[in-house]
Amino acid sequence: MAVYVDAAIWNYAGRRWCHLLADDMDELHRFAAQLGIKGSSYQGPPKTSAPHYDITGFERDRAVRLGAVECSREEIVAVFRRVRVKNGKQRT
Repeated sequence: MAVYVDAAIWNYAGRRWCHLLADDMDELHRFAAQLGIKGSSYQGPPKTSAPHYDITGFERDRAVRLGAVECSREEIVAVFRRVRVKNGKQRT
């Protein structure tokens, strides 16, 4: 099992952000806790279909040093599709 991060290219609130995903949800939460990521950064069903954390570029650098796999845009989309929860996102 692995934890993955994409490039920090998303601008919000004066920072660059990226996504932290994992093959297993327990592993995702353990890794985020190890990074000291706030639970409010978690995005998952029913809000979005793939469990992930939104993290800053600074947090991304730490994640890579701790063993997260750096992914291109195409690779992170493939991970997103692989870990998504069927019918997890509710439309309003």
